[in-house]
Amino acid sequence: MSISNSESRTTDAPAREHSTALRSGSIGVLGILFFVLSAQAPLTGIVGALPLAAALGNGAGAPGAYLIVGIVIVIFAVGFVAMSRKIQANGAFYAYITAAFGRKTGTGAAWLALLAYNTVQAAMYGLYGAVFSGLLASMGLDVPWWLLALTTMAGVQVLGSLNIELGARVLAVLVGLEVAVLLLLGFTVLFSGGGPEAISAAASFSPDVIATGAPGVAIMFAVASMFGFESTAIYSAEAKDPHRTVARATYLSVGVITVFFSFTSWMLVSYYGPSNVMDAAGAALESGDATSFVLGPIVELFGPWAGVVTGVLLVTSLLAGIIAFHNGINRYLHSLALRGSMPVIVARTNRHHAPAAAAWIQSAAAVVLVTPFAILALDPVLTLFSWFSGLAVAALLVLYMLCSVAVVGFFRRERGYAQLWQTLIAPTLAALLLGWILFLVISNFTALIGGSAETAAALLVVVPVVFAAGIWVESQVQRRHKAADLSHVPS
Repeated sequence: MSISNSESRTTDAPAREHSTALRSGSIGVLGILFFVLSAQAPLTGIVGALPLAAALGNGAGAPGAYLIVGIVIVIFAVGFVAMSRKIQANGAFYAYITAAFGRKTGTGAAWLALLAYNTVQAAMYGLYGAVFSGLLASMGLDVPWWLLALTTMAGVQVLGSLNIELGARVLAVLVGLEVAVLLLLGFTVLFSGGGPEAISAAASFSPDVIATGAPGVAIMFAVASMFGFESTAIYSAEAKDPHRTVARATYLSVGVITVFFSFTSWMLVSYYGPSNVMDAAGAALESGDATSFVLGPIVELFGPWAGVVTGVLLVTSLLAGIIAFHNGINRYLHSLALRGSMPVIVARTNRHHAPAAAAWIQSAAAVVLVTPFAILALDPVLTLFSWFSGLAVAALLVLYMLCSVAVVGFFRRERGYAQLWQTLIAPTLAALLLGWILFLVISNFTALIGGSAETAAALLVVVPVVFAAGIWVESQVQRRHKAADLSHVPS
């Protein structure tokens, strides 16, 4: 059951004078990899999540938590890649779940994906504005965070309306720089023999160390910093040789992400010493500047200039993530419109074959999500970033589980595909493991968002409500289509 972009245009194409075609064959494995790594925002994940995972979770076992999450994602990716080879569409979760359970459930999943990606992008705008404003303040410039966020939205909108190759090149530069500074830190610690307690793999990766303290909290923050790899399939309509490109990009991105986060966090544990790292992370949190947990070693090892450079790269890391999610959301909206689940105008592309109409909708959504926090003068990190990133994690975990179940359901109806590991065993195991992680997230959601129990409950309720709303809207769309078809039947 292969759903190609051209087939979708044939069935749901708008008026002929408006193109809905994306630029096929315009992006390869490395281009998609950079989109995925940008969504991960590696520097943001390490600087933002690792201090929390170490201080509130399992201390020196935090690198092991990243490794566990990476293994779960690899298992999930087995079924995900199997579906990508059968179904090619630029709304991965939507297309896969639709193929297994029908358009109503698929559209509910698409709404969850849009909720997750839009809220995590809005969260990144909050942290981006705060970090950028702080960086400018250190230079004597007082610019409010919300003004920087809104100005950046305009720039992202322009970039999102250009061809995808340009976006990939921009992200390649930004991601390359942030990864380089963290690898420089990691290898410096490695080759210097570590900190006061030397380097020990057992001190971070042995089962008893990983289980120390609150490992569920550490795993939760590891998930929060590592999701986004599934966007490999979102670009299948624009990929060179989609059957191979999506699979290679998925496994490569999962492998790179897992090794990178595990290695970097392990080297930071080694820098402080396994017995001291939890206290060091806790002290950073208590100081009000959690970034000092990572920036402190960088400044000590390389000098003050490195701290300034890393501060700038933290801003560009967030910017890269914002651009990546902007592009991913555009293609989800485009896919929904091609299939008739949204107005056909949303499927229109411009002369660069970019989903320009969808880009405007995405930018408008970003403004709507961010503006209330600015008007109410709420802290962009403690509220906008914390609340929405937690909501995005919960929504995406539900999507991962639905996708894994969809793999099993889809291939049970398909004949001639005997790979039980890919189509039954791995996706079933992934669904169970993801369910366990979702339980940990819900159980520790108040800690994840840093808010009250009431706020946590209100945010969690949004997930089933949005899923149900997507199903209801699609039901109304199908009802109108049936009514229109009946009205054209001769009496």
